[in-house]
Amino acid sequence: MDYAIIVAGGKGLRMGADVPKQFLPLGGLPVLMRTIECFRQYSSALQLVLVLPAEQQMYWQQLCCEHRFEVPCQLVEGGPTRFHSVKNALAAIPPSETGFVAVHDGVRPFPSLQVIRRCFDVVREAKAVVPVTEVVETLRRIEADGTSTTVPREFYRSVQTPQTFHLPLLRRAYEQLYRPSFTDDASVVESLGHRITLVEGNRENIKITTPLDLKVGEEILKELTR
Repeated sequence: MDYAIIVAGGKGLRMGADVPKQFLPLGGLPVLMRTIECFRQYSSALQLVLVLPAEQQMYWQQLCCEHRFEVPCQLVEGGPTRFHSVKNALAAIPPSETGFVAVHDGVRPFPSLQVIRRCFDVVREAKAVVPVTEVVETLRRIEADGTSTTVPREFYRSVQTPQTFHLPLLRRAYEQLYRPSFTDDASVVESLGHRITLVEGNRENIKITTPLDLKVGEEILKELTR
């Protein structure tokens, strides 16, 4: 059986809003609902695990009632970091399961169906898959003495989610103690010495963390629903 863990533990501080960013309206529907809908469109058989802070779960249930949102999700309490939130979600999946699992940011509401499908297709052999996009801007590296140098952008990629893994591999990776260097699931798995396979992502799959991102998201939504 395949799973998708949707991690939505943001406080919305950079958004400057009273409501956490995952609950802000995007085209009249909370961002998080649009994210979940993408995975439901990919497969109705996909088991969804939604990670939310305990204090936000009742509000989420209220939003589901208001919007008549009936996509079944197993609710799991978030942890102090993303690492701990994903670890909690993995603990909620029956230990007998040996399928594949995608881990996705709740505030990335535009993963294309092609990218989700590509991740689940490639992970069957690769065991660890990350969608990426090419870097289009010039990059500079800050040196220790305060100077900076241009780096060749063709050697870099922007990382997205859903990062997708063989479930037993991801479980084993999350048995490790937390380290600040664990910035995403790929970094946790990579620390075991396992190779990460990159697949093409989609540029619309932005992470909504600021008011500008929300405005861009509205325009992306208009384009996708034309």
